[in-house]
Amino acid sequence: MKEDILEQLVDDYLQDKGYFTRHNIKFQPGEKADGYVSKDDRVASDIDIIGFNPKSEGANRVWVVSCKSWQSGFNPTSWISYINNDKTIYGRRAWKFFRELDKEKWANAFIARIEELTGTRSFTYVTAVTKLIGDKSKWVENEKFRKNLDGNPIEILTVKQILDRMSKKTVKTIESSDVGRLLQVIRASGWKNSKDSDLGLR
Repeated sequence: MKEDILEQLVDDYLQDKGYFTRHNIKFQPGEKADGYVSKDDRVASDIDIIGFNPKSEGANRVWVVSCKSWQSGFNPTSWISYINNDKTIYGRRAWKFFRELDKEKWANAFIARIEELTGTRSFTYVTAVTKLIGDKSKWVENEKFRKNLDGNPIEILTVKQILDRMSKKTVKTIESSDVGRLLQVIRASGWKNSKDSDLGLR
């Protein structure tokens, strides 16, 4: 089950690129894992989306996506600071939003779950966001994150990137994806984006 619109967007995007997808897959470190702390580790986390493309090779064969549909967007520099300084954001400790990146025991459980489902430990880790604010290199090249993920590549995927691709694919033939059909209906309606001020937005 896809829990929010960003997951639906990513799902359609991946399927359009030839991936088979699964959603909301549980993982967590075992009680015997090094550094296991019951209060932090007893509740499982979810892998939002795993995409598997049998026609791709290497890390592109499997995409593992964490969806963060924050309306304010995603600032890599800020989030690295929040994680490193153990800040509380949206009522949770910041590292808990990205536990598979920040904590080795969670990363090990994460990779093991991916291998269990796909037969490989090679994958691309993707942070899907509404919009990117600032320099993505600080996130995708973060040494600690890359080390915890066994050197697998990290990418950021934005809604703009998804819509740019999907809008180019919409023609008069009925699209198979929900996003594609929505874009077709919007295009057919003749609707054009109004200025934010016209909508009462700031």
